[in-house]
Amino acid sequence: MFIVNSYVVAVLFCVVTMLCWGSWGNTQKLAAKTWRYEFFYWDYVIGVLLCSVIFAFTLGSIGSVGRSFIPDLAQATPNNILSAFIGGVVFNAANILLSAAISLCGLSVAFPVGIGLALVLGVLINYIGAAKGEPAYIFIGVVLIVIAIILNGVAYKKAQKTSAKLTTKGITISIIAGVIMALFFRFVAASVDLNNFAHPESGKMTPYTAVFIFSLGVFLSTFIFNGIAMKHPVNGEPVSAKDYFKGDTRTHLVGMLGGIIWCIGESFSMIASEKAGAAISYGLGQGATLVSALWGILVWKEFKGAPKISNRLNLAMFTLFVIGLGFLIYAGA
Repeated sequence: MFIVNSYVVAVLFCVVTMLCWGSWGNTQKLAAKTWRYEFFYWDYVIGVLLCSVIFAFTLGSIGSVGRSFIPDLAQATPNNILSAFIGGVVFNAANILLSAAISLCGLSVAFPVGIGLALVLGVLINYIGAAKGEPAYIFIGVVLIVIAIILNGVAYKKAQKTSAKLTTKGITISIIAGVIMALFFRFVAASVDLNNFAHPESGKMTPYTAVFIFSLGVFLSTFIFNGIAMKHPVNGEPVSAKDYFKGDTRTHLVGMLGGIIWCIGESFSMIASEKAGAAISYGLGQGATLVSALWGILVWKEFKGAPKISNRLNLAMFTLFVIGLGFLIYAGA
C-alpha cells in the first residue's frame, strides 16, 4: 500500500485534507438551488462510500509495503472494526447537523463555528489519545483558533439581516455539530497502528481499511439520522423519501462529488497521521474552516452588504486562524 515517509509530505497531505474538507460544502450550496439538503445528503454519503472503496483497492492494495486491503480486513479484530464503524456513526451525526447549519446560516458561519470548535476539541482529544508534537505550541495554536471562532460569530451577528431566532438556531446547531465532530477521528485513529503503517500491529487496520469501515458506518447510520431529519427538518416542511428519486442525474452527481471530495480529505488525513500524529493531522485538516469561510465570503457573498465592522472582524478571524495553524505545523516539526 502507499505510505507517506516524511513529515513535509504528511503536512502537504494535511493541506489537501484542509482544501477538501473546506470545499465539499460548495456542492451542497450548488444543489440547494433546486434540492433540499436532506436529499443532497443521500448522494453525499454514497460518494463517501464509493471513494473509500476506490482508495482501498488502489492505493490501499498496491506495492509491497504493509498489508493490502483484503488481507488487512480479514485479520482485523472485531473491536477495531467496531471502533472505526462508531467513528463513522459519530461523524455522521455531526455532519448532518452541520449540513442543516449550512442551510440556515451559510458556509462562512457554520464552518468556522462548528468545525472550528471541532478543531479545538478534536486536537485536545487526539493529543491525549496519541501524544505527538510539542504541547506548548499546540496549546497556543488552539487558543488563537478559539479567538478566531469568537470573532467570526460576532461578525455574523452584526451582519445578520434575518430574524434573531434563525440566527440563534443556525449558530446553536453549528456548536452542537462541532462538539460531536470533535470525537469521530479518535475512534478511527484508535483502530489503526499509528506508529507503524508498514508493519502494523496484528488486529489493527491500515488507514485505507479503517476509512472503508468508517464509511460503512456513515452510510448505514444515514438511514436513521437523515430519516429523522426528513421528518423533522430544521427549516421548511417535512419531505418524503420518494421525492429523492425525482432529482435529475446532474443533481445526484453533484451530491456524490461532495462526498468524494470529503472522503479524499479523510483518506489523506489518515495516511498522514503516522508521520504528523493524530492531533496535528486532524487539526490541520480542520483548517478547512478557513477555506470554507473564504468560499462563503468571496464566492457566495454571504456577507454582502455587511457593516464594515463585520469585514474587519472576519479579517482578524482569518489572520488568527492562519497563525494558529502555523503553530500546529511547527508543533509537529
